[in-house]
Parts: sequence; structure tokens; C-alpha cells
Amino acid sequence: MNVNITGRHMEMTDALKSYIESGLGKVRSHFDRVIDVDVVLTVEKHRHIAEVNLHANGIRIHGSETSSDMYASVDAVLAKLDRQVRRYKDKINRHQPRKAEEDLNYHHQVIEVDHEMEEGTEGAVRHRVVLREKLPMKPMSVDEGAMQLDLVDDGFLVFSNAETQQVNVIYARNDGTYGLIEPQF
Repeated sequence: MNVNITGRHMEMTDALKSYIESGLGKVRSHFDRVIDVDVVLTVEKHRHIAEVNLHANGIRIHGSETSSDMYASVDAVLAKLDRQVRRYKDKINRHQPRKAEEDLNYHHQVIEVDHEMEEGTEGAVRHRVVLREKLPMKPMSVDEGAMQLDLVDDGFLVFSNAETQQVNVIYARNDGTYGLIEPQF
């Protein structure tokens, strides 16, 4: 397991590092393989923020908590991760196992719109890629996609639909429901 602990606007002590690593032991026991854990600790005025990103068994789990004490923030975020992992494991245990299918990959790009005028192009808009990310995309059902979306703090999730073998996008709506975008041929 690769644990990266970063402190912003604070000095990292060995005691705090060992406290975090021992707390992550509980979460580690739930998974066969925990690939990466990124922990970011930040101090802003009187707020102590602990953020954890966990990549394990093909899923991503994110948690963030704020309090007036760093140890309390770490305890709260680890408890939050543990609840998310238990909820995920419970849903997996209630579902039928999927057939072994090949994993797919997709590319995630963030595009910046540049409104600068170039010579000879009046009113032209240029687009520039500012972030490119490659993520594994495993086939999953729509229910599993909704569950995965709950585990991360993203507004949408791109996944391969195990039933239709097509790329779908599931997103959270403002009224607490989910929307699904499917390709039409």
C-alpha cells in the first residue's frame, strides 16, 4: 500500500503520521488490494482539514472533514471512510456477481476556453486541454454506478454499462435523484 501524507501550512510530526497509518489499517482490512491512499492535512486559521482519497479494488473513495483539532479531523474522516466502505461492501454483497469481463479505459480531459482574438480570426474561440487523466473503466450496472458516484465527490461518473456494453454517464441531480446518459445509435 502506498500512503502519501501531505501537510499544508503545518509541520508533519512522526506521531501524526503513525496515527494516520494506524487508522488506515481498519480501512485496509476491508479490501484485498489498497493501491493508493493520499492524505492531505491543511490548517487554515482555526480550521484543521483532513482529506483522504483512497484507490482500492478498482474504486475511488473520497472523504473530507473539518474541526478545530487535527486529530479530531483525522478521526472524523477515517470514520467517514469506514462508513462509506461498509456501505459499499453491503451493496456488493447484496448484488449478484458479474461475469468476468475485460476492463476498459477512458480518458478524462479538462478543456479551457480561451477567448483571445487571433490575427485574422474575428470572434474565434480556442480550446486548450489543461488536465488529462486516464482511469480504468470496469463494466458495472447502473446501480453500481450510482453507488460509486455516492462514494466520490464528483458530479458525474463515466462507466461501461455491463448490460448494454456501452459507455454511460450517471450524474447527481439537484433534487437527490440520478440522471443517466446513454448513447443513441
